[in-house]
Amino acid sequence: MFVLIWVALLFSVRGSNADTGGSVKQRTHCNNGFCITLNEGEITAEAGLCVVIPCSFITTSDFKTEHMVWYKCEPYRRCGDSDVIFHTDKNNKKVQPQFEGRVSLLQSDVSQNNCSIIINDLTESDSGSYQLRVNGFRKLSGGYYKVPEGFTFSARPTVSVKDLIQKPIVMIHPLTEGQQTTLTCTAPGHCSGSDPTITWRWKGTGVNDSPITGNITAKNHSSTLTFNPLAELHGTSVTCKVSFTGGTTTEETVTLNVTCE
Repeated sequence: MFVLIWVALLFSVRGSNADTGGSVKQRTHCNNGFCITLNEGEITAEAGLCVVIPCSFITTSDFKTEHMVWYKCEPYRRCGDSDVIFHTDKNNKKVQPQFEGRVSLLQSDVSQNNCSIIINDLTESDSGSYQLRVNGFRKLSGGYYKVPEGFTFSARPTVSVKDLIQKPIVMIHPLTEGQQTTLTCTAPGHCSGSDPTITWRWKGTGVNDSPITGNITAKNHSSTLTFNPLAELHGTSVTCKVSFTGGTTTEETVTLNVTCE
């Protein structure tokens, strides 16, 4: 009897492969000497992966930025404390629980005026309007920044999270009966969020079914199965399934072609 083998694997995802979508053209919006530059158009991304919101800003010459705050709220109202999704002040306790640990700056030094953020482990509920505020100090006579002040930019980027359509890539080396070989599955997206789970599933043709065993290793966002193929496995299929945080899954199935010496 052919045995289905399910092996759950954790693997780390490094870097980012965010789909910023929309138009790559950028536009600068200014008000009272404060300017923000954002991508024009809607930013699209896929569930389970990540998205980058490109952003830069400038302030008036007498303003010194101390912290950046990102919000998510409906476009018809001003965002408030209950809408905070990220704050550079690590002691701030107002970040929405569903965004904790999922949002980070691409450039941590706030003095560089780079407000670009990456959001990991995307779900459909992350779709919507986002808003930036800078908190800092206004310079007084004598050159000291003593007066606390903040500025909220009115221009807002919009993110749209679609269903995941990208599939894992399964690489198969030539399969010869009795000769050790490998199958490698690479998950879509190279984000730095929660580790997805990868599952190998084997299925026979219904004739001469037999169990398959092998060694599984995980590296970065890939998983490798090493095994000795049998002639009975010719024509069977193997499926690589990747499960992301939030329940998003994607899979790819390939057919094995085992040759005999």
